[in-house]
Amino acid sequence: MAQILDGLKISKDIKQEIKAEVEKIVAAGQRPPHLAAILVGENGASKAYVNSKVKDCKEVGFKSTLLKFSDTITEAELLSEIEKLNADTGIDGFIVQLPIPKGMDEEKVIEAISPDKDVDGFHPENFGRMALEMEAYLPATPYGIMTLLERYNIPTQGKHCVVIGRSRIVGRPMSILMSTKGNPGNATVTVVHSHTQNIEEFTKNADIVIVALGAPKYLKGDMIKDGAVIIDVGISRVEDEGPKGYHLEGDVDYESCVEKASWITPVPGGVGPMTRAMLMKNTLLAYKRKF
Repeated sequence: MAQILDGLKISKDIKQEIKAEVEKIVAAGQRPPHLAAILVGENGASKAYVNSKVKDCKEVGFKSTLLKFSDTITEAELLSEIEKLNADTGIDGFIVQLPIPKGMDEEKVIEAISPDKDVDGFHPENFGRMALEMEAYLPATPYGIMTLLERYNIPTQGKHCVVIGRSRIVGRPMSILMSTKGNPGNATVTVVHSHTQNIEEFTKNADIVIVALGAPKYLKGDMIKDGAVIIDVGISRVEDEGPKGYHLEGDVDYESCVEKASWITPVPGGVGPMTRAMLMKNTLLAYKRKF
C-alpha cells in the first residue's frame, strides 16, 4: 500500500515559512511583497483559482491586487494593462490567469509580461534560463512537484522517470527539471504523449510516473511496476448524482495504483496546493531580487 505525498501538509509548511519571513521584513520597516493578478472573463475555474491566490496572499502577509476585466476587453487594452503592471514599482510579480478569451494571442500576452515579474514562470526567457539550469522563476506546478519530492526525500538520481504529457505548463518543464543536475533531479527522463505508441511499455518500466493529461483515471494499476512513485497532476470535474453534481478526479486510477505504488499523490490534496504555495514562493523571490 502506497504512502501519501501530502501536498496539503507540505504547502501549509511552506506558507508558514513564507509568513515568518514576511513578518521579519515588515518588522524591519519594509513593505510586504505584492502580487497582482489579471482575470479576464467569467471562467468559473479561473475565478475560483484567482480567489484562492488572493486568500493565500492574505495568509502569508502579502499585499494582493486583483484586476478583473470582461471578455469584451481587446487584446491591445489587455497588453496596455500588462504594461502598467510592468512599470509599477510597488508590484513585485503578477500573473495573467489562463485561459484568456478566444481570439487573443496567448503567446503575445505571455511575452508582454516582464520576465522579472513573471512569477508564473511562463515567459520564454524564464523557460530558457530554467532549461540552461540558470536562476529563473520556475513554473509553479513543476516547482511544486520538485519540492514535494525533495521534502519527502524521494530518490530521483539515476531513476527512470516517465512524464505523460508535453504541455509547456507542466509536462515539458517537468521533464527538463527531472533531468537537471541536483536533488531532486539527475533522473533519466522519457516524455510520452498522444502520438506515443504502447505507452504502458514505458510506464511499466518507470520508477517515477508523472501524469499531466487531463484524462480522468487514465493511469491504471496494471500500467505501473511495483514500488513506483506516482505523481498525479490531472484534475477534472466528473459529473455525478451527488449534491454538487460533480466530483474531482485525477489522471490516475487511484484505487488500482495505490495497491502497487510506493508513494502516490492524492487528488485533491496533492499537487494542487503545492502549485499555489510555489506562486507565493516565486513572489517572495521576486521581492528579494528587487531589494
